Amino acid sequence: MQKDRPRRLKVYFDGGCRPNPGPIEVAVVARGVAHFYDDLGTGTSSDAEWTALHIALQVAQSLNAEEFDLIGDSLEVVRQANGASRPGSEAAAAHLARYKAAATHRRPRQIRWTPRGQNLAGIALAGRNR
Repeated sequence: MQKDRPRRLKVYFDGGCRPNPGPIEVAVVARGVAHFYDDLGTGTSSDAEWTALHIALQVAQSLNAEEFDLIGDSLEVVRQANGASRPGSEAAAAHLARYKAAATHRRPRQIRWTPRGQNLAGIALAGRNR
């Protein structure tokens, strides 16, 4: 009899700031629960997306899943975090270094891009700001 494998955890992330630059806010959705983070300082939309990726990693690691994927709608951040492109600024390079340091404890199986309309964290963040 075949043993059922546990489902891989999917953690969605999204960051934003209004105005841009402005106060950063982040949403992370894991196991159907939306987590919102404020008081994260100010920055650009890129800073917000990197912050969201970092917080998503922390959430995933805290849930102790054997495998997890991080899923976001910032193609720039996803490509840079996966090593598919180089950071375009010193700020992005610093964010990438911070992410890599945090990921040494436990890495995601993959970091995936998803369209904005399919990003559960983006949907949650937009709904919160109505």
